[in-house]
Amino acid sequence: MRINILYIVKTLGSILILETIFLLIATGVAFIYGGSDRIPMLTSSGIMFGAGLLFFLTGRKADEYHAGRREGMLTVTLTWAILSFFGMMPFYIGGYIDNITDAYLETMSGFTTTGLTVQDDIESLPRGILFWRSLMQWQGGIGMVVFTVALLPMFGGSASQLFDAETTGFSHERFRPRVTQVAKRLSSVYILLTLLLIFLLWIGPMDFYEAVNHAMGSISTGGYSTKNASIAYWDSPYIEYVVMFGMCIGGMKLPLFFFALKGEFRQFRNDEETRWYLIYLLFFIVVTVVWLFYNGYETASCDVENTIRKGAFQVISLATTTGFLTSDYVAWGPFYWLIAIFLMLICGCGGSTSGGLKMGRALILVKNMLNEFRKQTHPAAILPVRVSGRVISQDTIYRVHIFALVYVLLICFSWIFLLINGLTFEEAIGTSISAISNVGPSLGSLVDGNLSTISSVSKWYVSFLMMVGRLEIFTVLTLLLPGFWKR
Repeated sequence: MRINILYIVKTLGSILILETIFLLIATGVAFIYGGSDRIPMLTSSGIMFGAGLLFFLTGRKADEYHAGRREGMLTVTLTWAILSFFGMMPFYIGGYIDNITDAYLETMSGFTTTGLTVQDDIESLPRGILFWRSLMQWQGGIGMVVFTVALLPMFGGSASQLFDAETTGFSHERFRPRVTQVAKRLSSVYILLTLLLIFLLWIGPMDFYEAVNHAMGSISTGGYSTKNASIAYWDSPYIEYVVMFGMCIGGMKLPLFFFALKGEFRQFRNDEETRWYLIYLLFFIVVTVVWLFYNGYETASCDVENTIRKGAFQVISLATTTGFLTSDYVAWGPFYWLIAIFLMLICGCGGSTSGGLKMGRALILVKNMLNEFRKQTHPAAILPVRVSGRVISQDTIYRVHIFALVYVLLICFSWIFLLINGLTFEEAIGTSISAISNVGPSLGSLVDGNLSTISSVSKWYVSFLMMVGRLEIFTVLTLLLPGFWKR
């Protein structure tokens, strides 16, 4: 069959129209604070709505019930690429970023919840623009398509293809028979968790505006801050503990919180991926804190609690791919650089807002490896891989292995590409992993995730890599294969 182009165009139009609402909310913030960004944001809203309406009317006669996997993958990929184009307009039209390359990277980084930036002075930006940065990553945490399916249930049987192409994890578990129901419940849980974090931050040293921005940055594991010093600006243990809590739950499966709200806490207890995710965090927190004490890092004030807090914050920030900073972890020495790289590779759980390989896949890889060792002495044994008591099919195990292989190969290729384009050894490996895992911080002079000094070619490549990582590699890269376009 031919690709259903009209369906794709209509869906993109619907998403752009819905996205205009979010941009208008940020525009409202700009008007409330009377910033210089009012007209640029209002103009951008008009352009986005006009484009969305044109797309929608062009595809209004589309057959919505004859859209398969190809349409789903192409629609989701184009959604992220096109939304980043229209989403960058407030930055570019307002002159806050003076070139399209930087504006596109900033926007793609926001939507993919990566947190890389080209801004040298965040605090110089007006509040409407800062709120738009936070709102982009909040939407990207759960996914723009998920929001669209939840709010505009107009896609018929194709909703499943869109949902599966965007959501993260090695499997897409459904706790409701209809995808629209799943999307609504996930969105509701996401909003409730965000409101909880806003309240917790607001009753601390933050004002309401800062609380909203940083709550969205925490739960989405995005990491955009309104301050140049990030969370360290407040120098508040309370704020750091609340943000750690927000980042930690952002790295967990959203469906589990839906069950918890219904009183079914056994889902948390029985979920093996979540259990190992928490053990993983605790282990590296202990290793990091021991390393800090052993070498005298972050211990100048002889405050034990401060050292533990700084170590725990950085581990959780990197492992959940949030990227908030309270310390310069590059100063902690090469051994911690290795820990940072490992934390940025595995990351949170499937079905969370974090990026990376995901704990579920890592769990399958480790269990399958241990089974292979056992088969060396018991070759006739049948040793299934089980996660949370369920047997994982050989097809899923095969796909996990292929994903891990492509993930590593893509990091290696990106590392070489960025080296050729002028980055140092540490900067290239750090940025490659940071972009594909949607983390933000890097290594070397790019530890704060500021890419303003790298070449334009590198910026476009990093923008592409962030989208590939957010959509878990295959959704985007499959489009590059000739076979995808054959009838």
